[in-house]
Amino acid sequence: MQRQAEVRHDWTEQEVRALFELPMNDLLFQAQSVHRQHFNPNEVQVSTLLSIKTGSCPEDCKYCPQSAHYNTGLEKQRLMEVEAVLNKAKQAKESGSTRFCMGAAWKHPTERDLPYVIEMVKGVKAMGLETCMTLGMLQESQAQQLAEAGLDYYNHNLDTSPEFYDKIITTRSYEDRLNTLQHVRDSGMKICSGGILGMGETARDRYGLLMQLANLPQQPESVPINMLVKVQGTPLENVEDLDPLEFIRTIAVARIMMPKSHVRLSAGREQMSDELQSMAFFAGANSIFYGECLLTTPNPETNRDLQLFKRLGIRPEQRIEDSDTDQEQKLAAEIQAQQDAELFVDATATH
Repeated sequence: MQRQAEVRHDWTEQEVRALFELPMNDLLFQAQSVHRQHFNPNEVQVSTLLSIKTGSCPEDCKYCPQSAHYNTGLEKQRLMEVEAVLNKAKQAKESGSTRFCMGAAWKHPTERDLPYVIEMVKGVKAMGLETCMTLGMLQESQAQQLAEAGLDYYNHNLDTSPEFYDKIITTRSYEDRLNTLQHVRDSGMKICSGGILGMGETARDRYGLLMQLANLPQQPESVPINMLVKVQGTPLENVEDLDPLEFIRTIAVARIMMPKSHVRLSAGREQMSDELQSMAFFAGANSIFYGECLLTTPNPETNRDLQLFKRLGIRPEQRIEDSDTDQEQKLAAEIQAQQDAELFVDATATH
């Protein structure tokens, strides 16, 4: 039997580069083999993302149309009312989502807005959905309040490598981002953290991003890999396109380095062909954002996703309420049954 892929926190640049430089067939085979050890290969976790407060963000992230530093024609909106958010969550659940993610264009949440955000978390949680938020940097006390309200996941991306970071953002440091992740982890919440590809970074920066994520004391439970959506008016609107196969390589290496994490095929899917998305799923991506809009950029319509799932024989992953131990035991039994079935020879089928 194949040896179980171990979760490591000591990846070196040399090791990561060696994975990226494997022949594509070898890389995909290794990634898919790791994927099958920890996940059902024909299930994809489905999330819906809603912008609960749009535009006027004081950060200067060069990729973001919500930054107040750039004129992108984005219509600014105040924080949505709690009831309106809960209605959107209800629609998301009815369309098959198991996790509802709420994003606000803030440097950090204010004490004035936090009570409304907490009511959103409680309301969405009461519907039986997993909850996720991205609100910018968090203080330790804010992370604790969100955890006590029942927030399951907090999203805070590292975006890129430490070396390339200040070419993209100057209004907060890499250390600020790592500190927020630590506050989230200390509060008991799960972490959703990944990055963006195609911002003009080098291959070495892609190695560095994955090393930062994998070498955290506890790897993120969810790792969104975004393809840059170039928006007119942002400094990156004319950056050179990333080779789609390099994107697939990054998905595959992320799966190998973070074997137990959900790797999310995130922003940029609107520009991806069905064939490219299918290749990403084979490379180990097993989570997507569902619906027509991803914060402020387009996302494939829900029915297109369902049609692709049907063509690929993929189904949405169901939310599991069991403990981690129960989940691991059930998964191990399912994997063993699958391996036994592959070894079993139907004598009646022989000639």
